[in-house]
Amino acid sequence: MKFLTTETGRKLAYVQTSGAGPGLVFLGGFMSDMSGTKALHLESWCQAQGRAFLRFDYSGHGASSEAFIDGCIGDWAEDAQALIETLTHGPQILVGSSMGGWISLLIAQRVPARVAGLITIAAAPDFTEDGFWASFNADIRKCLTQEGVVYIPSNYGDPYPISKRLIDDGRAHLLLRKPLEFSFPIRLLQGDEDEDVSVELANKLFAHIKGPDVQLLLLKGADHRFSASNELALTEATILNVIDAIERRT
Repeated sequence: MKFLTTETGRKLAYVQTSGAGPGLVFLGGFMSDMSGTKALHLESWCQAQGRAFLRFDYSGHGASSEAFIDGCIGDWAEDAQALIETLTHGPQILVGSSMGGWISLLIAQRVPARVAGLITIAAAPDFTEDGFWASFNADIRKCLTQEGVVYIPSNYGDPYPISKRLIDDGRAHLLLRKPLEFSFPIRLLQGDEDEDVSVELANKLFAHIKGPDVQLLLLKGADHRFSASNELALTEATILNVIDAIERRT
């Protein structure tokens, strides 16, 4: 494990494997870290393929500096962009899981020349507004405004601390309210038993993205983790499909 200190002073933990390009960059989810099943599996798979791979922790996540409660979508997108621009060479294939799907789409908007292809797994764009804020009743919204943070239950461990800054900043990075258009291959992976990101949202994102090569793949029986053996196998096959599409374009 190594660390990159950004211009903002945040120390970001990362693990990088050298290899052929285009390399893969894995972008994890909300309150997750780079030691999750998907990240480690894809790292091993890339090593066997001889392909470059980068996994990392956003600030406030895993081994990186800062407190999670102080972070927001804008910060985490800055983190991802700094790591990609500093550590990788040429266009990369971004693999974004859950919140990482939102972050990867933001990166693709900001530096499209550094993106060769994009794969999302249960992508959750705009979840701070359409998920958290939309589900809060008047009392929770009042508490958030007055106290600056509320805690909501999580299916994955400790309650989520939701800060007012997270909600306010999220509104500056919403993606489903304005056009999204990309020229590179995009694959959206989604499980039909995902209780955190609905098939409806996956369909909405699919319809919203404009481009010459955009596909939505629904897997029956898959939940939000998307980490079972058949789900990981589909992820591998999708990466190979994107690589083939990239090579056919060049």
